[in-house]
Amino acid sequence: MSFDVIVVGGSFAGLAAALQLARARRKVLVVDAGMPRNRYAAHSHGFLGHDGKAPAQILSESIDQLLRYPGMSLRQGMAMAATPAGAGFRLALDDGATVDGQRLILALGVRDELPAMPGLAERWGQTVVHCPYCHGYELEGPLGVLGTHPNSAHQALLVPDWGPTTLFTQGTLVVDEAEETQLANRGVRIERQPVVELLGEAPRLDGVRLADGRIEPIHGLFVAPRTSVTSPLATQLGCAFEDGPMGSIIRVDGMQQTSIPGVFAAGDAATHFTNATRAAAAGVMAGVAAHRSLFMGLAA
Repeated sequence: MSFDVIVVGGSFAGLAAALQLARARRKVLVVDAGMPRNRYAAHSHGFLGHDGKAPAQILSESIDQLLRYPGMSLRQGMAMAATPAGAGFRLALDDGATVDGQRLILALGVRDELPAMPGLAERWGQTVVHCPYCHGYELEGPLGVLGTHPNSAHQALLVPDWGPTTLFTQGTLVVDEAEETQLANRGVRIERQPVVELLGEAPRLDGVRLADGRIEPIHGLFVAPRTSVTSPLATQLGCAFEDGPMGSIIRVDGMQQTSIPGVFAAGDAATHFTNATRAAAAGVMAGVAAHRSLFMGLAA
């Protein structure tokens, strides 16, 4: 089966891209494995017009709207392989089928690689979170920042607007004198004993146990995990990547074009600053750029 554009990934970026193309009266297929990054979060916040809704509700409503367009198709499943085919691309799906598209939009998303710590994974997306703008308002009481990467001190500077904050250096994060002054001015306490366990009946967080046995009352913990792109498709196609503070992402230009002509990328797999609104906006740009390339050619 052949389409003008195939979008791989059916979360905010992928559906936003598909909407632009469906409205351009193009034949569009979205292939989605049904595992969005935000599936652990009960609610989505900071997304204009959808604040407080469950991510699954936003996606369901978006799909209902998309499927009203006659050129729009949705296929549940996983894209296993991508190869050039004629003037476009061919995807092999996990059910053995193949589909062809003149253009590809990779809205692949990323996988969070959480620190191995007792009690952390079962609280992920609820009382252990990565973004204060997305989740901070809903957390009450003392908050913590787990020092998992060099930018953790910067993250700790943000968090006091949501509650009293402790930066846990985990015995490895180096905080220089200038950062210590900035943190002190924001009221952030620095704890150099590592956190070894999260306490309370999950997903509630009552506190953390430190390596020396002390228990610190903490009701919300910010963690910036390493990430990796969830699918090998971009690598199979030869797309260039670039390194970032949390992991590698697909390199794109201002129109979401990858290094491979005809392949566009959007969402968390193609940006260092992940956010639902930014993902949707990047999807819009990718959809528009893919549409333009269908009649204007692939030259930059």
